[in-house]
Amino acid sequence: MVGLAGFVDASAGGGGIIALPAYVFTGMPTHFAYGCNKFSSACGTTLSVIKFWSAGAVNLRSSLLAAFSSFIGSGIAASIVLRIPDHVLKTMLLLILPLAAVVIFLKKDMGEEDRSHSLSGQAVLFLSLLIGFLVGGYDGMFGPGAGTFAIFAFSSIMKYDLKTASGNAKIVNLASNYASLLTFALAGTVYYQIAIPAGICNIIGNYIGSA
Repeated sequence: MVGLAGFVDASAGGGGIIALPAYVFTGMPTHFAYGCNKFSSACGTTLSVIKFWSAGAVNLRSSLLAAFSSFIGSGIAASIVLRIPDHVLKTMLLLILPLAAVVIFLKKDMGEEDRSHSLSGQAVLFLSLLIGFLVGGYDGMFGPGAGTFAIFAFSSIMKYDLKTASGNAKIVNLASNYASLLTFALAGTVYYQIAIPAGICNIIGNYIGSA
């Protein structure tokens, strides 16, 4: 299932809709499901970032600014998650997952023209930090759909073309994945005997999906 999630995430986005429930349905505590999911997601996203970076499909300044605030937002959100009782967290997921699935399913094609040059340097700074923090916060708190939300924000708000918006979004997701993974790992909520094989499957699925 995690390999399928990686494939879906690379080809269409929204792999977390599959992966996170898959971990929860194994019966493991929800906090551990979060930790394992972030481990496998970080593995797959790392591969995606390498591909987008190699293709030059990234705006370096905007993506790094957004990644910085995404790391902070995700770390804060993940720390909050660790303080939420398991049954409450599971109920929250039951509410948010269908909504995220609808957003991903209904997402429309973004613009192909890059009009980001119309933004001032200050606007790029502010919007990049804001988008990164909000997306990172959502990713640390829930996860599924974060990439789609980031692409939408970079495309519709900052006027990047779809390719660059997607590349920027991957870097933001990478930062948020590693921030929340670090938080969960330090709290001891990662089953590595499950997370490591799942991470390998996610990389394989991601590679096939982006081929």
